[in-house]
Amino acid sequence: MDNVKETKPKKKQKKKMSYEKQKGLYGYGFIGLWFIGAVIFFIIPMVESFLYSFQNVNPQAGGMKGDWVGINNYAEAFSKDPHYREYLIQVLKDTAMTTPLILIFSLFIAVILNQKFKGRAFARAVFFLPVIIASGPVYAIITGDMDTSGTNGAEQFSTVFETDMVTELLEFTGIYGLSDTLTQTIKTTIDSIFGLVWKSGIQILIFLAALQNIPHSAKEAAVMEGATSWEYFWKITFPYVSPMIIANLIFTVIDSFTDSGNAVMGRIIDMQNEWKYGVAAAMVWSYFAIVMIVVGIIFAVVNKHVYYEVE
Repeated sequence: MDNVKETKPKKKQKKKMSYEKQKGLYGYGFIGLWFIGAVIFFIIPMVESFLYSFQNVNPQAGGMKGDWVGINNYAEAFSKDPHYREYLIQVLKDTAMTTPLILIFSLFIAVILNQKFKGRAFARAVFFLPVIIASGPVYAIITGDMDTSGTNGAEQFSTVFETDMVTELLEFTGIYGLSDTLTQTIKTTIDSIFGLVWKSGIQILIFLAALQNIPHSAKEAAVMEGATSWEYFWKITFPYVSPMIIANLIFTVIDSFTDSGNAVMGRIIDMQNEWKYGVAAAMVWSYFAIVMIVVGIIFAVVNKHVYYEVE
């Protein structure tokens, strides 16, 4: 018995958490913070606005009080409101006209910027600059919208974009006065060029990334087969960038519909300022449904003509 040594119980060693699990917990922590913010600041207000669209909402101390009115707010938005349907049709027409122009212009500029030439980095920065400074006040100053910018003396900065310069140019060339329709078309087109360039920054960047992912083997094969630049564009470039065409198409359509400067968004804000929150909510949700339907139709139609590379 004396030779038997007393053995002490071994302490259980704590298992260390693996590095992968630690990274996973960090990720869940960040996602959790985002989820809480999304629920409080996005999902709950979205549900409340959907309920407001079926109510006659009256602001009171401590919150909102709503009386259930069913679809009356939607009926008022489409049948009684003097501007909503008119503005909605106008936005649909403007989107249908500007979207193809933005896509064609973006692809054209991206093809040029993908070439090797002196000053290419500067040119890329110029076309991407509107994305960086695309804030309301800056855009208002550049376009000369002094009512919204609130900046004095900015007219001198925006004189290059004024329509009077276009009129003077048309008068100098002798076009002005020959045809009112032709003159108005030229003026409208020139006045829209700046807005076209301003809204094409993201699309140019996406197209440029797609162009840079075209394998060199495809170009080498086209050169060996004696393909011209025109044939190379339609047989190689266009198929490879076609998935990005549908991405840019949907982005451009949604960007146009959600632009704070379009007539529908302005009408909704006016209804809110008039304390008609129920009708404004009905306009918002009906507008959202129309946007989703348009995007769905565009995706279904264009997706059939998109080339997807299969490994």
